[in-house]
Amino acid sequence: MSHRAALVEYATPIVGDRSQAEEVVQEAYLRFAQTTDGRAAGIEQPIAYLYRIVRNLALDWSRRRVLEQRQRDAGPLWWELPEAPRTPEQELHYNEALDRLARALDRLPRRTRIAVEMHRFGGYTLKEIGARLGISQATAHRLVRDAMLDLANELTRERMD
Repeated sequence: MSHRAALVEYATPIVGDRSQAEEVVQEAYLRFAQTTDGRAAGIEQPIAYLYRIVRNLALDWSRRRVLEQRQRDAGPLWWELPEAPRTPEQELHYNEALDRLARALDRLPRRTRIAVEMHRFGGYTLKEIGARLGISQATAHRLVRDAMLDLANELTRERMD
């Protein structure tokens, strides 16, 4: 506590804000106390060690602030932007592709269809699929892989037509 004011003065130019410097000093003290269990046993220069903690935390805070500012300045991320509305032709094409995929899924063997639906729509792992269907994990992988290839080929065939 006797060094608190000096530590705050030390951290203020690094972080650029006295109130943030006080936060840094408080966090540094908590880390110091955890490291030493409230004693300076084993640390030859506890005050120097505390200053090092304050410095490192202040630099980390400053770096994080710069990074966050860059992210704010860059604007919204692509997944935060609303999707552009589709034209009627694009909507028709999209719906036709979905219909083709649904028909291709229906044509798959039952076990293969279940495996791909569990994996792609249900989020199940290949191990869970294997256990549910009574097959090995490698077989579950092969079923999902083959089904995905069939579905991709169906979409490719549509583009060729």
